[in-house]
Amino acid sequence: MSCSFHIVLFLLWITSAFAQQKTDTLPRLYLSQIAHINQSDSYITFPTDIGNIEPLMFEANLNPNFVVRKRADSRLMMVLTPQITIRMFNADSYPVKTPSYIPQLSLYYLFGYPELAHHTTLFGRIAHHSNGQDGDFYNGDGSINLQSGNFATNFLEIGFIDTSYGSQVNAVKFFKSSLEIHPKSWMLNELQGQYSGLRWHNSFFAYKLPLDRDFFSKKRKANFSLKIETTWMLDEINDWKTFDTKRFSGAFTFYYHPKFFEDIGFFVKFYHGLDYYNIYFRHQLDIIRFGLMTEILRF
Repeated sequence: MSCSFHIVLFLLWITSAFAQQKTDTLPRLYLSQIAHINQSDSYITFPTDIGNIEPLMFEANLNPNFVVRKRADSRLMMVLTPQITIRMFNADSYPVKTPSYIPQLSLYYLFGYPELAHHTTLFGRIAHHSNGQDGDFYNGDGSINLQSGNFATNFLEIGFIDTSYGSQVNAVKFFKSSLEIHPKSWMLNELQGQYSGLRWHNSFFAYKLPLDRDFFSKKRKANFSLKIETTWMLDEINDWKTFDTKRFSGAFTFYYHPKFFEDIGFFVKFYHGLDYYNIYFRHQLDIIRFGLMTEILRF
């Protein structure tokens, strides 16, 4: 009886130790990390764009996040983001034309716990997008005034982020789906009918983690990451048919984080779709670009 009892205790101890080790090998995905991924990265491009975009010295996205939460493992969190995107054109005097200002307030709620390998986050966002100009929207010839034309809209975005960890490939994976809604009363009259006010976003992100001797004990940064992003415009714009390919935009980004850099790395990105740079929204782009991107995530 005593021998059987000790055998049972020994088996329970082995099972518990194995389960604990398995839990310890999982990256802890706190809500702040999930929010950072959804808020997009800060980056700057090199003057080497390939495609039909105007010649640029660089495009930069400045995207600091101010997190409001009770503690690090909070399941409810607010994020304030004063996002700014600027382009310096490769022209006389190297002008920085009509920057995009996109201040936003986001709320996140995590279902599940950071220790789990799979959980879901709901989020909502209210944002403003403008270019800081107050000139006429159209030129005298009826074309859009790209130099000083006023561009402004406000929007809501609601969606979810599904988070998982793939042990076979040692990668953290995220799938996001959301609806972006621009009520007509929230945008300029000139934008109505030609700037989409209802957009369906879908994204997939994968962060490949290194396997090293400190895998179980230290926070790790991804060696590289892949991002696939798509958008489909759902409302009536420009008399386009429901399944017109002009409604689609997509991006593929590959990011490499070399060991000799702490918080930045190199990226290459392919983008197809309408221009996202405020009043340039009528331009159709097919571009490949290279640059530097911040990456402060640790898993």
